[in-house]
Amino acid sequence: MTDDVLLDVRDLTVEFPDDTGRGWVRAVEGVTFSLRRGEAMALVGESGSGKTVTSLAVMGLTGATGGRITAGTVTFDGEELTGGDAKRWRRLRGPGMGMIFQQPSRSLNPAYPVGDQIAESVRRHLGLNRRQARARAVEMLELVQIPRAAQRVDEYPHAFSGGMCQRVMIAMVMACNPRLLIADEPTTALDVTVQERILELLRDLREQTGVSLLFVSHDLAVVAELCQEVVVMYAGEIAERGTASEVFYRPRHPYTAGLLAAIPNARHRTADRRLVAIPGGIPAPGGWPVGCRFHDRCSFSEAGRCDTTHPLLDVDRARCLRAPEIRLEGVVI
Repeated sequence: MTDDVLLDVRDLTVEFPDDTGRGWVRAVEGVTFSLRRGEAMALVGESGSGKTVTSLAVMGLTGATGGRITAGTVTFDGEELTGGDAKRWRRLRGPGMGMIFQQPSRSLNPAYPVGDQIAESVRRHLGLNRRQARARAVEMLELVQIPRAAQRVDEYPHAFSGGMCQRVMIAMVMACNPRLLIADEPTTALDVTVQERILELLRDLREQTGVSLLFVSHDLAVVAELCQEVVVMYAGEIAERGTASEVFYRPRHPYTAGLLAAIPNARHRTADRRLVAIPGGIPAPGGWPVGCRFHDRCSFSEAGRCDTTHPLLDVDRARCLRAPEIRLEGVVI
């Protein structure tokens, strides 16, 4: 691992108890990627592809959700975390890494002013006194562009809109100056105009602080605006990875091409003006098909080959046996 790599994930496998409670099923298997300092990387894919499970594993929160890491390593800033106890992760959460979740209203305590919640984080991780922590809370609310921050620091979460609550969450995470920011679908519940403001805020924070960003999303249009590297996940494993330009303009996996074609665009409408969609649905953990996990939804699947052999993630960036043979359409400018 080179000095410019902040986060290195190798062969990560995560399991959760099955419905009977007597066994375990794999939700993520063999996931490998590296995130450089100051870089923005996206984990993309449909719901159930393993994006959030991977991000929670990076944060050391797998156990809190009932799961366990059974193989692989997570190395942060040269320190291997999976080989020790949970204290390593607890020490890093805050000043090392922080996470923004999908629904900020569920992450904020309705019984306390937002300023107190930000102050509690910096007092715990940075050792500031009450006055210093309050000043830091106001500073962070100003950083995320909340008007009248000095007054609103004493308001409760219910007084803030969904977009403002998301800004408060970003302020809370950034207050401890983390080196890695993980954003799990941070704009999903917001309308388009608010979504754009949050994305602009994340871009500004990266420029101002140099924080690395791991952005989890199913929305490729959003990813295109924000990230330099893209990891496409399907059925618990990486289907394709590469730079944003490679993935968007020269996709190598049929699943990636299907996601791109599903972006609302006049060019991708069918003759009866319906939007293009990938047929079928993503298989649940424990129900992954034999061979390529995408073969039963893939128009390029070859009987006797794709349905029997599980492909590796090769030098062409894609986990597809037919990647060297097929030509896929990406985004057209």
